[in-house]
Amino acid sequence: MARIAIDMDNVMADLTQHLLDVYEQQYGVSIDPAALDNVPEGGAFPEGVAYKILQTPGFFRGIPVMKDSQEVIKALSEQHEIFVVSAAMEFPHSLTEKLAWLNEHFPFISWRNIVFCGAKTIVEADYMIDDHDKNLSTFKGKPLLFTAPHNLLLTDYRRVNNWKEVAEYFALDTAPVV
Repeated sequence: MARIAIDMDNVMADLTQHLLDVYEQQYGVSIDPAALDNVPEGGAFPEGVAYKILQTPGFFRGIPVMKDSQEVIKALSEQHEIFVVSAAMEFPHSLTEKLAWLNEHFPFISWRNIVFCGAKTIVEADYMIDDHDKNLSTFKGKPLLFTAPHNLLLTDYRRVNNWKEVAEYFALDTAPVV
């Protein structure tokens, strides 16, 4: 049984798409998702706007679930020790919102397996699935880079592009039982 640390934003939760949707709702401007490729997070928006949106109460509660994440994480949790690890301290509203989001969408993950922190350097696990080099570069276990627009040029890690690839990596059978 392995211990697997899993990031939330842009891994379990589709933060990028939600940010694009909220920006369009609030400012009336649609941004092509391709404009985010190889741009630092928030860099495709007018200065300060992405940070302002992230500070808005309710933002983190409404993020859509990343496709296939529920099924794959459920299957992982049946064979491994799963910890959700999120550097949530920067956005005070995110703490309660992320916990409520996890309870709704991933009710099989115990509160004992949820870690909200400032820096992920404290994380000790066998694997970490994350979208940020800053978290994976100091990780002592096996890092898995979950593809996001801001990390497309990174080549230092084993990359997983979606949750089906995570399932394949861990050789999971996530086919629905008939």
